Amino acid sequence: MAQIRPVKQIVDGDNLMEGGGFPVRRPFPTPDMDQVDPFLLLDQMGPVDWAPGEAIGAPDHPHRGFETVTYVLQGRMQHKDSRGHQGELGPGDVQWMTAGGGVVHSEMPHPEFFKTGGVMHGFQLWVNLPRRDKMMTPRYQEIAGADLPTATSEDEKVWVRVVAGESLGVGAVIDTRIPITFLHFRVQPGGSVQQIVPADHNAFAWMIAGDSVVDEGGTTAREGQMALFGPGDAVHLSVPEGAEQPAELLLLAGVPLHEPVARYGPFVMNTQAEIIEAINDFRAGRMGAIDF
Repeated sequence: MAQIRPVKQIVDGDNLMEGGGFPVRRPFPTPDMDQVDPFLLLDQMGPVDWAPGEAIGAPDHPHRGFETVTYVLQGRMQHKDSRGHQGELGPGDVQWMTAGGGVVHSEMPHPEFFKTGGVMHGFQLWVNLPRRDKMMTPRYQEIAGADLPTATSEDEKVWVRVVAGESLGVGAVIDTRIPITFLHFRVQPGGSVQQIVPADHNAFAWMIAGDSVVDEGGTTAREGQMALFGPGDAVHLSVPEGAEQPAELLLLAGVPLHEPVARYGPFVMNTQAEIIEAINDFRAGRMGAIDF
């Protein structure tokens, strides 16, 4: 029988401005919580309703030593990088970028979206890379929402999109450097799901909308809150029958690296000497530039 993980902490997300000046809600890193190993950052971008000509993104900036995962719920984004790569992300799409040894990239509103305006809403997750992979060749995995596996419970009260890991009998198409679970759940009133999460993983849930009971003790997480789970090998999520609306949430879990973390802005390495090397490499142009 699975041991259901209790909630050991409920964390309110901080409201901040990021990139060129767009609003995010962030449960970590904060002064009170540096990371949830192996995860370094989670930002909910928006939702914000941009007027025509006002949408803002994140202009050219470098990364080294970790992965960025961008998951779009609403709006359209365009990205370019110093290795000549470019692409677009729309509703439901995911970009899993392994920065590895270093890349300069930009994440901006799509020109058509910038022109017309509209709602932008999505997430960016930073996943640390183990020491052995920090200087690997950068790579992209871009998966259209239509190609991401989804599943629905037999009573049709639970829906899940599987970005990484597996749920309700379906597995992800994205390859990860370490074992990762990244699931987007919608749970209707009266619905519940028990999700296996290996005992050696750290795990948390981030509430996008609505309220959800997040353990067997009746702990409830609300919109804009993170539920950090304690030990066990499964997570139980439910919404009471009489709830006014469904709950929508991300469930994330991963094997902790238990390695030293040295971080400075967009660089995450194991030592301060490696951070200085990353800064010098960027300033010397060794991470390239976006020139197209």
